[in-house]
Amino acid sequence: MSTSSHRRSLAALLAATIFSLGVCAARAAEDAVVIPPPAVDEAAGRGTETAIFAGGCFWGVQGVFQHVKGVESAVSGYAGGDAKTAQYETVSAGSTGHAESVQVKFDPKQVSYGKLLQIFFSVAHNPTQLNFQGPDRGTQYRSALFVSDPQQRKVAESYISQLDKAHVFSQPIVTKVSETTGFYPAEAYHQDFLTLNPTYPYIVYNDLPKIENLKSLFPADYRGKPVLVLKAKG
Repeated sequence: MSTSSHRRSLAALLAATIFSLGVCAARAAEDAVVIPPPAVDEAAGRGTETAIFAGGCFWGVQGVFQHVKGVESAVSGYAGGDAKTAQYETVSAGSTGHAESVQVKFDPKQVSYGKLLQIFFSVAHNPTQLNFQGPDRGTQYRSALFVSDPQQRKVAESYISQLDKAHVFSQPIVTKVSETTGFYPAEAYHQDFLTLNPTYPYIVYNDLPKIENLKSLFPADYRGKPVLVLKAKG
């Protein structure tokens, strides 16, 4: 069963995920890895900064960053391809160049880019998996960092080199670092999916453990109330 078929629409996704629980349960969320902080990081004191992270299905990555102190917004979307192909159905084909991504705006006086990278590599996804995460397969689920300036690139590349040299993962990190050429927000029904659907089987098995790992490994950076994209109505 393809991943896109069980995430294509909310109703179809639910039925397909329940059907495939035997597979997904066996591949529940990756275990968190305790890793050192980056030796090279940005200096604090700048205004709001933007960074883009791609690490598998954007539901879980968004959910993790929405629970990090200092994050002002975390929006699911697409990066790496053209604007004309930035739709879920098209991206799911795996040939657009897009990766399911999360655009994070943050206050560097409260949380540094390096700290966000540490959380990203430690609890948000497994950076040693090439073009897949858990049950999701395809280049749209690749591990990637889209940097907005030379300083972010320096921090990201230095940290990847540091972690590889320390052998904190059993395999080399495959995360690609490239410049941001555009970010396109995903459809509304993808936003805040983890928070709005906490009993959804995919979320329960693959993503809620990430939130628990964030709370456990980064207690000083965790906040219980997530910063959401969609505003409550009524």
